Parts: sequence; C-alpha cells; structure tokens
Amino acid sequence: MARLIAMLAGVAVVGLVAITYLLTSGGQADDQFAQCRNTQVAGGTSEIGGPFTLVSETGETVTDKDVIDQPTLVYFGYTFCPDVCPIDIVRNAIAVDILEEKGLQVKPVFISVDPKRDTPEVMADFTENVHPRLLGLTGSDEQVKAASQAYRTYYKAQEGDDEYYLVDHSTFSYLTLPEIGFVEFFRREIEAEAMADQIACFLNAA
Repeated sequence: MARLIAMLAGVAVVGLVAITYLLTSGGQADDQFAQCRNTQVAGGTSEIGGPFTLVSETGETVTDKDVIDQPTLVYFGYTFCPDVCPIDIVRNAIAVDILEEKGLQVKPVFISVDPKRDTPEVMADFTENVHPRLLGLTGSDEQVKAASQAYRTYYKAQEGDDEYYLVDHSTFSYLTLPEIGFVEFFRREIEAEAMADQIACFLNAA
C-alpha cells in the first residue's frame, strides 16, 4: 500500500512539473513561433500591444489598424535623441532592407515619445533621412501615452531648458503582425543581420 501511494505521489509531482513548465514557458507546446523566440513576456505576448490613435508624419490621424497592415517593426524614441535612437532606428532600417532582399516585407515604424518637439513636419524630415519606408508617428500627450502604455514602454522628459532637454525611454523594438498582434521584442544589443534572421523565422512561421 505504501508503495502504491509513493507511486501515485510521484505521478502527481510529474504532472505538476509539466503543468508548471507549460505555464511558465507561455504554453510553447502550442506556440507556432516557439522555434523563433529568444525572449519571454510575463503574462504572455497578449500583454503587449493594442489599440492606439496617433498622428502620422503627413498630419493624418491613424489607428493601429491603419499602421499595422503588414508585419511591422515598432520603435519608441524621439528625433532629438543624441545617440541611442539614431543607432537603433538605423539598425532597424538595415534589418528591413536585408529582409526585403529575401523577399520579405516589413514596415519600420517610429513612434515619438516627445510630441512637444516632434511635430508631423519634424518627424517627416527625420524619417526621410533614415529610410524611404520609415513611418513616423506622433500625437497629443494623451495619444502618445496611451500608445506607450499599450506596448509597456517607459519614457520621461528630464527637467531643463524648454528647448534642449533629454527624454529617458526604453529602447526595445517590437515585431507586430496583422491579425496576430505582438510576437517578439528585440533588445538594442542585437545586430541587424541577427534581427533580420529572427524576423524572417516569424514571418515564415506565420
């Protein structure tokens, strides 16, 4: 009898471990993109992304449905950023070009976290100098805040001169697919070639 109880207890432990694994791994057994992922999001990928309304660099009001009409690489930053943003955005643009050479189309998007200075005109001038398909988005303080919260990003303007101030912000790039939503984020340490390879994996698995 004691042996039977021990065996049943062992089975229970194995079952509990299996359930815990599935929960902590985000249910990867049913994840069509499991082989592509290098990151995990607490609560799952559904916790990132969502509806937003912003203003495009041409002055048009757009929603997330208008923007994410194809695989999209989203980055939050600002045009007056002295070093980090330009490097990250150019890296993203290079990754997009690498993917295009492979026959894969990805839209690069740049959302400003500094709407006070980043008017549509400023965004248009900036994106034109980075990549012909880079879409710049800005908006009111409330619109930008809502978009940032949807993607769980952080930003805060430093105190200082009204014209010359810096904005602290997170530096992730987000891959979002139409009808699916957010699927992966990329840290700024990743290089363009590796980013392109990983994005290609997601697109081929979609």
